[in-house]
Amino acid sequence: MISHTAKAGDFCDLHVKGDPLVLFNIWDAGSAAAAAKAGVPAVATSSWAVAAAAGYEDGEHLPIDEALSAIGRIVRSTDLPVTADFEGGYAEDPAGIVGHVARLIETGVSGLNFEDQRVGSEGLYDIERQAGRVGAVRETVEASGARVFLNARTDVFLKPRPDDDREQLLAVAIERAAAYEEAGADGFFVPGLTDLAAIKTLCSEVRLPVNVMWRADPSDFASLAQCGVARISLGPAPFLAAMDFITQSAKACISPSLARRAEPVAA
Repeated sequence: MISHTAKAGDFCDLHVKGDPLVLFNIWDAGSAAAAAKAGVPAVATSSWAVAAAAGYEDGEHLPIDEALSAIGRIVRSTDLPVTADFEGGYAEDPAGIVGHVARLIETGVSGLNFEDQRVGSEGLYDIERQAGRVGAVRETVEASGARVFLNARTDVFLKPRPDDDREQLLAVAIERAAAYEEAGADGFFVPGLTDLAAIKTLCSEVRLPVNVMWRADPSDFASLAQCGVARISLGPAPFLAAMDFITQSAKACISPSLARRAEPVAA
C-alpha cells in the first residue's frame, strides 16, 4: 500500500505547465477501479457525478457525511492519488470550512477543488473574502501535515454578468488567481473557459498551474498543452456517457412485445 504522503507528493508533481495531467472524473469506487485499470496516474471526483449517483442535485445538496463517505470509499479502493471536488467546503465562514476540510483530509485525499461561487445563491464571493476562505483551507492543510494539492476554482466563466465581455472576465480571473495564490492555492481551475486564445493568455499571466474543464476529446489536448495548460478535467462527462450507455443497453434488451407494452396509450 502506497502511503498517503507519497501519493500526495506524486500528485502534486504531476502538474506541469505544457504537459497537462488529464483527469478522467469518476463518482464511486467502481468507476475509480475502472479508470485505474486503464492506467490513469490519478483519479478525480466530480461533485455533480457523485451527487447524481446518490440521487441528489449538485451544489452541496448531497449531505456532507454522505459526500465524505463516498470519497473515503474511493480513496480506499485504489492506490492512486485521489483529488476530491469539495465545492465550497459546505460552509461560508472560515471556521466551518476548517472543520470540514480537516474531515476531508482524514479520508486520505491527495488534492481538493475549492470554488468561489456562493453555493445555493447568486454570484461569487468577492476576491478578498474568497482569499480568506482559501487561506483557511491552506492553514488546515498545513496543520494536518499532509501535502494536499489545493486547486482554487473560479466560476467567473460559468456565472458571467450580462454586461461582461471576454477581456473583462479574463482580467477578473487573472486578478483572482493572484489573490488565491497569495492565500496558498497550488493550482487555478477555470471551468467554462473554452477559448484557446484566452486560455493561452491566462496560462501566460498566471503563475499557478492552470486547470481547464474540457470535453472528452483527446484530439484537443495537444492544443491545450501548447497553451500552457497543466491539468485537464472532464467533469461530469464520463458519468453522463456511462448513464447513456446504460440507457441504450437497457433499451436494446427490451423485447419488442415489452417495448409495445411500455408505449403510451393514444387518447
